[in-house]
Amino acid sequence: MSGFTHLDDEGNAVMVDVSDKQITERSATAKGSVIMQPDTLALIMQGDVKKGDVLSVAQLAGIMGAKKTPDLIPLCHPLNLSSVTVDLTCDPDRNAVDITATCKLSGKTGVEMEALTAASVAALTVYDMCKAVDRGMRITEIRLVHKAGGKSGTFEAK
Repeated sequence: MSGFTHLDDEGNAVMVDVSDKQITERSATAKGSVIMQPDTLALIMQGDVKKGDVLSVAQLAGIMGAKKTPDLIPLCHPLNLSSVTVDLTCDPDRNAVDITATCKLSGKTGVEMEALTAASVAALTVYDMCKAVDRGMRITEIRLVHKAGGKSGTFEAK
């Protein structure tokens, strides 16, 4: 009725029934950035942030975030992820830490929310570890850039 898969005909929230779906290889990639002051990025790149290695901790946090997605997002299915990668790179030209998170599995439902959660948690971790020196950081452009598998096929962001 509503066009939203998480609402029934009466408008009640429901977890989508995937029991009749086929198991397929599925993957999703999300990206995001944390924009900061040049001095903050320099501290990250030099490994001089007092809380520790920002990029390594944020990478691990992103992986953990993907695994915890059904605990954080109501109505998400718990998934048996086969792979989660989170890559963080520093871009001095933009004073940014760029994040790319990819999740994969063989299953009945997609992994878009897991990839988006991984990128978001990694970005939040960068912010948390650096907020003592730069409270003006901006988490930006969290978005799905790729999705493959399932009935709806492949999506590539433009």
